[in-house]
Amino acid sequence: MAQKVTDAELNRIRTTDPSDGGITDMVAANSLVRILTSLDRRLLQELITEQRFGPGDIIFCEGDDGDALYIVWAGRVAVVKGKFSQPDDVFFRLPGEVVGDMALLEDKPRWASLVAVDPTRLLRIERAGFYQLLQAQPAISLNLLALLSARLRAVHETTRSEVVTDRGALRQLSSLLDENEQLVALNQLRQETSDLIVHDLRSPLGNMYSVLNMLELVLPEDVLAANRELLDIARLAHARMQDLVDSLLDASRLESGVLELDLEPVCIRQLVDEVIAMAGLGLNWRAIQFQTNFAEDLPLVMADVERLRRVLTNLIDNAIKFTPDNGRIQVDVSLAGPMMQVSVQDSGPGVPPVDRQRIFDRFAQVQRTGMRRPRGYGLGLAFCRLTVEAHGGQIWVEPGEGGMGSRFVFTLPLNNTDVLGEN
Repeated sequence: MAQKVTDAELNRIRTTDPSDGGITDMVAANSLVRILTSLDRRLLQELITEQRFGPGDIIFCEGDDGDALYIVWAGRVAVVKGKFSQPDDVFFRLPGEVVGDMALLEDKPRWASLVAVDPTRLLRIERAGFYQLLQAQPAISLNLLALLSARLRAVHETTRSEVVTDRGALRQLSSLLDENEQLVALNQLRQETSDLIVHDLRSPLGNMYSVLNMLELVLPEDVLAANRELLDIARLAHARMQDLVDSLLDASRLESGVLELDLEPVCIRQLVDEVIAMAGLGLNWRAIQFQTNFAEDLPLVMADVERLRRVLTNLIDNAIKFTPDNGRIQVDVSLAGPMMQVSVQDSGPGVPPVDRQRIFDRFAQVQRTGMRRPRGYGLGLAFCRLTVEAHGGQIWVEPGEGGMGSRFVFTLPLNNTDVLGEN
């Protein structure tokens, strides 16, 4: 039983644009068939074997011994160069055409594979029988030369056309390479800047943290009580700067695939409440209202709690940044099939549709409606995207309720946890 290509491979072969074989190829092949029909029938019956193949049957493979040639009697076959799933070239052969003659004449392995595209009948002539036919009818040699000439001419025409196309492609490639070199240099500069920021900020941030701890240790209790809000604001500022440095470092590690998440069961409700409480410090004068909505019976999710905390902090800080005084920020947590969905909606100017994909790229800065210039470093949302995707989720931005503001949404899979306790 013949080997077969898969249904997908057969469909790919059928739908591939055929390489040009040329009409002269068909004419030369038909001349050869006419010569064969003039030979003695008994000789032909001795030397020719009929074979039948179904769609997808592999008649021979590239590299097989070229021990016979075939004449297509009925149906259609494909000469396939390269992988069946992604062929380099495909030539279709119809009734009356000859296949496999070159390997037979050169006594070399097959240069391509042959696959039946439709129900097919072939006439097979073995090497020894072919030499007998040459002796019986020398004109066959001339027809084979005509067939070879037709194929060479078709290859020449195809090659000439491809050369013209390739020259145009090379010009475009040269232009793209120049642009790519500029992009590579820009990305290298950005990476070096990130590394410099991380290196230069970590030490003073550590000193700031130590000083804050020393103040709480050495200041009298009444002084601490009188200045508690100021100290909390200083701690919050330190935490945000530390988050920025950690996000820079983690973004590079996540992009290169070297960062492993420290997964543990996480209560999203508790985490959201903690982030909102921390983010709201010092914002009383702006009178921003926070509203939260949690679905009932939320399961715990397996997540890297500290990095997920930074995702929520970035999104809520972002909402605070663009929400006007007396505005509202709403955080919703719900279930959407196999995913937990978290959204943060602000009442700011919104994100233009053209920027809703780009806003999650590193160093991307978006000009929002009604604002003079972009705010931020273009790092927080990039970190959010990389972290959420590393957890197996997705993140996007859409218009807020009623078309007002922006709604940042991310999902986390539920199927990576065996813990189903309630939040």
